[in-house]
Amino acid sequence: MRSFIHKTLKPSPFLLSTITTATLTPLSISQLHPNHVRSMSSGRIFQLKLDPLTGKSEWVVIEEEDEAHDAPPQQPLLAATSYLDMLNDSRRNRAFREAIDKTITKPCHVLDIGAGTGLLSMMAARAMDSAMSTACSSSEGAVTACESYLPMVKLMRKVLRLNGMERKVRVINKRSDELEVGVDITSRADILVSEILDSELLGEGLIPTLQHAHDKLLVENPQTVPYRATTYGQLVESKYLWKLHDLFDVEAKASDDIRLVPTKKETILCVKAQQFAMHCDAIKDEIKLLSEPFKIFEFDFWKRPESRGETKLHIKATNDGTVHAVVSWWILQLDCEGTIYYSTGPKWISFPFNMELQRTLPSSGDWCDHWKQCVYFIPGKGLPISKDEELHLHATHNDTSISYEFETQARGTEIDQYEIARDDQLILPPERVAIYGDSNWRWSVLKAVKKAVQGKVSSLCLVVDDSVFLTIAIAHLSKTSHVIALFPGLREKGAKYLQAVAVANGFSMDQIEVLGKRKDKLTMHDTHQKKVELLVGEPYYYGNDSMLPWQNLRFWKERTALDPVLASDALIMPCKGILKACAMSLPDLWRSRRCLSQIEGFDHSAVNATLGACGDLPEPQESPCLPYFIWQCGENKRLSEVFTVMEFDFSKPISQCFGKAQVEFTEARICHGFALWIDWVIDVDNSIVLSTGPDQRHWKQGVKLLAEPVTVGTHGSSLGNTSAEIETSFNPSSGELNIKYVFT
Repeated sequence: MRSFIHKTLKPSPFLLSTITTATLTPLSISQLHPNHVRSMSSGRIFQLKLDPLTGKSEWVVIEEEDEAHDAPPQQPLLAATSYLDMLNDSRRNRAFREAIDKTITKPCHVLDIGAGTGLLSMMAARAMDSAMSTACSSSEGAVTACESYLPMVKLMRKVLRLNGMERKVRVINKRSDELEVGVDITSRADILVSEILDSELLGEGLIPTLQHAHDKLLVENPQTVPYRATTYGQLVESKYLWKLHDLFDVEAKASDDIRLVPTKKETILCVKAQQFAMHCDAIKDEIKLLSEPFKIFEFDFWKRPESRGETKLHIKATNDGTVHAVVSWWILQLDCEGTIYYSTGPKWISFPFNMELQRTLPSSGDWCDHWKQCVYFIPGKGLPISKDEELHLHATHNDTSISYEFETQARGTEIDQYEIARDDQLILPPERVAIYGDSNWRWSVLKAVKKAVQGKVSSLCLVVDDSVFLTIAIAHLSKTSHVIALFPGLREKGAKYLQAVAVANGFSMDQIEVLGKRKDKLTMHDTHQKKVELLVGEPYYYGNDSMLPWQNLRFWKERTALDPVLASDALIMPCKGILKACAMSLPDLWRSRRCLSQIEGFDHSAVNATLGACGDLPEPQESPCLPYFIWQCGENKRLSEVFTVMEFDFSKPISQCFGKAQVEFTEARICHGFALWIDWVIDVDNSIVLSTGPDQRHWKQGVKLLAEPVTVGTHGSSLGNTSAEIETSFNPSSGELNIKYVFT
């Protein structure tokens, strides 16, 4: 749960011929971050909302009035967050309950920062009631729940009322650094209970939150739950991880002449120098361990932390290899005695000499999405090492992140580090870097571009998305073409980057024009009185990496808006999008999104609709379709062949579409939902198709989980349903994708 940096959670047979409808909307709320939330003097809260089909943002009002209506009005705000996954994490819930019960032994003042649904506050209130009755004390304690995000505050009040705790927990709708003793709370708190941790540990503002709490809100020498957090790391070799960041060396092996990262400009296009959250267990077979786990930092919650820290570690290599990354995780010690722990470590880790720590490690069925491991890429080709060689690791942290530098004792020099960002540098997500380095993807795109520009003289080409690859490819392959790049996300940064790589790619900036300002529509004036003969996109929109696959149909909407400037025989690339799907077994993901009931003795059923849980909910409140890297979703297996659901013809203006498909199951298992994605048909001959399905690990798929898992079987089987029928419709005005499915 957040403090003052917000967070952008048993199979049963299905009834025969059960019909379910799902509305999958592209209207997406921005990541819950303080810069995207505004408070007004009237008491209203405004939340920034993004429409990915237009790329536009607008402020929406979150009303202060509480929830008297049956339908939860804020479902879009919270259904895509990690709250539900977190509340379904039984290991986490049990560890906090045990530590709170152990820590609160007498009446006192407990402060819960980032209270969320109020679970930890209710645990504290119950523990205090128990302590008071045992000690027969006449003094009174108090529990204060601080939560800054208004929709979550509304939800917490529902949960408190449902559990008869509304008089035992005082709720304050403020950021923790806005609380004042004597104004908001009567006295400093004796005990702090809080869970404001992300996968990196520090990213939710743990350090500044604790600093302010110790300075202004807590007594001297307070008790805290958790008591301490320790970060650990391990050196690994992995070609998969290497390809996620080192485009320069990967691209050097490409058979084409495109150089997104030219020589002597190795970091002109790169990933950010930071830790990236990832389910590393999903790539355990592609990882070679090069060291034992090592401790990096300790953060004590019970004392004021420093904003900056550093440590120098001596690490002995356990294998020959190349260090491509540092994989890191953390372990919480929740009680001061050191008997209650929680770990986010990968499953390959073991602590044979500490059974308490060993029991904290996740086991089969413990998959969760809210906390992952972290990966920090070693720049360039990595660091070659030999077994028994000693490496020196310099780790530093600031308020919100941890970073690393290596120096080998034998060489006595630091390896190349990430350069300081320049004006012409593009910082892209790791998956996008890997796509641009993928030889098959490059070959397919370049083949399509060559076919498109062949024989054209002085043609006008329009790149409508943020694809620097397509822009460079057209300018490189067609010296007489003029290219207008809209770059709606990259804008001026994209223009500066193109200028920096122009010479290495054999084109002149006279060929390319980047429209730095966003325009709703282009006119003939913008195209210099020429009609566009080639309109292209991957499509890729910078900053939209967490969107659902069909939200890239923004390409279709923008192509339609550009109709007045298109030549009558203009070539559209891609020419078509095909919505594909398959039935999936996803037990871990489904468990993490299932309906809540009792959590450590507290009824949480009131939050299910608002958090988008899987279960027997009314149709408008059912679980939404959410984007995931399916291959990282724990146990997963395809239960049907891939089938076509619907097609989108980009040669025509955007319009309403319908589709129907029959699904025959190929595996006898439990079905938990459907994976959906778009295959982009690049050329009019339908010979070049770029898939974004589960087999392509650099794209997220949309996942529609079932309300209840369904037993399915193959044709002729007497076990379970053997088929399903899918009907879909696409609304071009709202961008909604509506899906109905029936199992038979």
